[in-house]
Amino acid sequence: MSKIDPIHVIGGGLAGSEAAWQIARAGVPVVLHEMRPERGTDAHQTGGLAELVCSNSFRSDDDESSAIGQLHYELRRGGSLIMRSGDANQVPAGGALAVDRDGFSQAVEAALEADPLVTIDRREVAGLPPEDWKSVIVATGPLTSPDLAKAIQHLTGEDELAFFDAIAPIVNFDSINMEKAWFQSRYDKVGPGGTGADYINCPMDEEQYNAFLDAILEGEKTDFKEWEANTPYFEACLPIEVMAERGRETLRYGPLKPVGLTNPHDPDVKPYAVIQLRQDNALGTLYNMVGFQTKLRHGEQTRIFKTIPGLEDAVFARLGGLHRNTFLNSPKLLDAELRMKAMPRLRFAGQVTGVEGYIESASIGLLAGRFAAAEALGETMTPPPQTSALGALLGHITGGHLDAGKGSFQPMNVNFGLFPPVEHPRGEDGKRVRGKAKKPARKRAYTDRAKADIESWFGTKLAAE
Repeated sequence: MSKIDPIHVIGGGLAGSEAAWQIARAGVPVVLHEMRPERGTDAHQTGGLAELVCSNSFRSDDDESSAIGQLHYELRRGGSLIMRSGDANQVPAGGALAVDRDGFSQAVEAALEADPLVTIDRREVAGLPPEDWKSVIVATGPLTSPDLAKAIQHLTGEDELAFFDAIAPIVNFDSINMEKAWFQSRYDKVGPGGTGADYINCPMDEEQYNAFLDAILEGEKTDFKEWEANTPYFEACLPIEVMAERGRETLRYGPLKPVGLTNPHDPDVKPYAVIQLRQDNALGTLYNMVGFQTKLRHGEQTRIFKTIPGLEDAVFARLGGLHRNTFLNSPKLLDAELRMKAMPRLRFAGQVTGVEGYIESASIGLLAGRFAAAEALGETMTPPPQTSALGALLGHITGGHLDAGKGSFQPMNVNFGLFPPVEHPRGEDGKRVRGKAKKPARKRAYTDRAKADIESWFGTKLAAE
């Protein structure tokens, strides 16, 4: 057998790490290029591969009634390194899969370093890759280095598309007043590694909530640079002050909703609003403030967030922040195998393609890695069925968007709206399910169909051990 040229993967985040892993599993050599720690970014704090820069949650692990849970299922079925490392480093989080961020990153890096087919190169790839790199996956994420971003923009001729993504603060557990706060998951829901009491809850009455809301609205915010002023936010990761600006009840129907919770310190009084904190590391020493992405200045964050009952003496391990994300107009620029139409030796993976979320990014990394490996081996790999979570995401970024005009294509999390419609679910009696049972039955119909269809695809296409 003739020598196979290595595939080059640029970017050691979740998508790049997953792509490199899938390529090596197929028996193809791969060089993973990661510029950190030689050159940092505005959001990363370490040089570790697959560093989680925002939340430590992979979201719902329910593979029967949620699209993201189904995506978890499919990645596990595909031998995903990201899911394997996440499962090995999970921390309690109700119905979600959350991980110890340091342990997770270390597990990913250790696996790649130990693989004889993987070479890790700690230097920046500035500009377009050398012409003698026959197959390249660009997985530089939303924080693509300026030189490479400019080179890609020049190649595509497209205006840059961008949005802001915000980071939530992290609090030291031993600084939280548990005489005011309490442990409970909403509706006592138990998730992977959890007990049903996985969140710390800080209650507010109506007067406290309104004072808190006023402080957020009046607090000093981070100034935008001129070129950032018109950049839209991603709707699923809005800064808390942007939500507050949309109406005084917005937060109470969002991250501060008080439903499904009972304060054991005062069980007869229902909280008007509740701030939740989720465990952030395996030791249980750090908790992040759920939904508290923010562009408030650091001094304002400390002042305002310490007015929350239970957080009066909070010690912040990390304050919130804001960084600028970039992504391609993928439906116009990429083909069905994630190759750039203007330069087919380049594939793209991760958030830069227009998916949002850790697991979505890893999923596109898995697909890009498998496509590239198949090509290197002289094989043809059919895309996953669009009825699967993987196929639905791929379809969204490579052709599922109706209008790929400027500003029209936007990043998206996986959701059942990206899947082909299912037939109206029927009960055992053959009649259509109606009423309250209809919604869960419909979700189950999506995931049942996805599991059946993805099994066939994985059974024949480079299934990882």
